[in-house]
Amino acid sequence: MSALLDISGLDLALGGGARRQRLLRDINLSMEAGEVHGLVGESGAGKSMIARVVLGIAPGNARIGRGSIHFIGQDITHLSERRRRHLMGKGLALIPQDPMTSLNPGHSIGRQITDVLKLHLKLSGRKAIAHAEGLLEECRVREPGQVLRQYPHELSGGMRQRVLIAMAFACRPKLIIADEPTTALDVTVQRQILRLIRDLQRTAGTALLFITHDLGVVAKICDNVSVLHGGRILEQGSVADTFAAPQHPYTVALLHATPRYDRPAGELRPVPEALTAELLAETRRLDHAGAA
Repeated sequence: MSALLDISGLDLALGGGARRQRLLRDINLSMEAGEVHGLVGESGAGKSMIARVVLGIAPGNARIGRGSIHFIGQDITHLSERRRRHLMGKGLALIPQDPMTSLNPGHSIGRQITDVLKLHLKLSGRKAIAHAEGLLEECRVREPGQVLRQYPHELSGGMRQRVLIAMAFACRPKLIIADEPTTALDVTVQRQILRLIRDLQRTAGTALLFITHDLGVVAKICDNVSVLHGGRILEQGSVADTFAAPQHPYTVALLHATPRYDRPAGELRPVPEALTAELLAETRRLDHAGAA
């Protein structure tokens, strides 16, 4: 059986000539239907850029140097905007990081959800409204009928994120990309949102590419994980194997740097500067060899 998502040898760079800057280097990632795969690493590691390339929303001056992206057996590496628009909704969906800036402040919640339903499911009128209300109920939103009439600024951050989750799951897509969806929320709400996403994912059977810098989140909800640094995947495997016996020194350092309730605060160890410097030097060597 072919993979749901297959990224093979993907290189991505910004600009060209002397100003060319490589962002992704030889990315290989494969996901099966229903899998939850975590992308973890520090800020700037390339996690969100992988998501943007898959979704077709990479920066305008970004260029894929080599490699390919296949989704449900279709090559979507250089898909046109029109064809990619048809792929969204039922095929691919996104849960973005910031629920405030991702919703249109000038439109009601009801209009924003029903617009998705009209575009991808061809629902209209009362059917679209009823379906939107049902989606909010699935996302454990109280008084969904009232929420549909409200505007984003009238809702809390957690409620806005639930709306975005409802929109992502609205058409039961094959793959949802969640780009650090709990970053802007407090700890209590984060736990609720993570549980909600995992429950909906299991019920719908949707594959989930979960982007985070938190290894604790990976341990809770992911089946497999890819550890990134400097636009490269340093280690990849099942969550159980990676956490029990990490193979790369950077993965070991990240695990040691993760706060744990059973370990005194004084034992927290940051990622060694020497290791970071070594990784950066290795990345530069690879870039130089690729340019040559």
